[in-house]
Amino acid sequence: MQKSLFLRIGTRGSALALWQAEHVRDELCRVHGVSRDDISIDIIRTSGDRITDRPLSEVGGKGLFTKEIEDALLAGAIDIAVHSAKDMPTELPEGLVLSAFLTREDVRDAFLSPRADRLVELPHGAVVGSASLRRQALIRRLRPDLKVINFRGNVGTRLDKLAGGEVDATLLAYAGLKRLGLESRVTELLDAKSFPPALGQGCVCVESRLDDGRTNTLMSAIDDASARAELTAERAFLGVLDGSCRTPIAGLARAGGEVLSLHGLVAMPDGSRVAETRLEGAPSDAEKLGKEAGRIVLDEAGEDFMAAVRAHG
Repeated sequence: MQKSLFLRIGTRGSALALWQAEHVRDELCRVHGVSRDDISIDIIRTSGDRITDRPLSEVGGKGLFTKEIEDALLAGAIDIAVHSAKDMPTELPEGLVLSAFLTREDVRDAFLSPRADRLVELPHGAVVGSASLRRQALIRRLRPDLKVINFRGNVGTRLDKLAGGEVDATLLAYAGLKRLGLESRVTELLDAKSFPPALGQGCVCVESRLDDGRTNTLMSAIDDASARAELTAERAFLGVLDGSCRTPIAGLARAGGEVLSLHGLVAMPDGSRVAETRLEGAPSDAEKLGKEAGRIVLDEAGEDFMAAVRAHG
């Protein structure tokens, strides 16, 4: 009789997604003393992988990268789903839970360009490619003269387009480049205080069924308390602001000792205005802190600001 698997992992098929799934598998093998052969990795193609010719904001947002994987999870075809935390919608399907946040990697954005050593040094009118409304808005905030265009595709595709001269520069998450061994391609690392990352950037998370006690207990062994506090605050902030790929929202929570700090902002798509706040609280109050920060930013922005942001999306 065939031996049953210890766990089945579902993931997207990109190089970075597979690295993340294998990292989770390695961590589970390490803490639970099982063989890699006991944990399968099943590749699931998502709508976000199929639709590459339009901005995410036009075709459904973040959920395009998770829906089919979550469907397989709910159907029992897999036991856990591995995601980039920044790809996760704030509302999960009923019956699913984020059961682990792994230790967070460097959260900064990386600037890559053959034409300048720094983003601020790009020639007037240079073309920068990015699929992220957050990055587009923050680039325009720093350099209103640059031409910012939509730039979809996985890491390898975008690096090939950059090398082929389709754009003069692009921005990518440094964490992903490090995980793929591509750090040498980075021209500049952008300061997270002046160019805040996407909420959840640099963190791999695990999603499972809420009623699957065995699996959730297994996941608790690889859950990082600091990452969970940071992501809980960031996702709560995002939830208050109705965060999606249609809204330029940025921010970062940092857990250090007994203090959790949170910087969050929302920007006009053209970068002309931002509303932001910085708060501190206890890690145990992460969700409360995130929601409070969201309400402060909404109040600072005002109804006209937010209406204009959402109308643009």
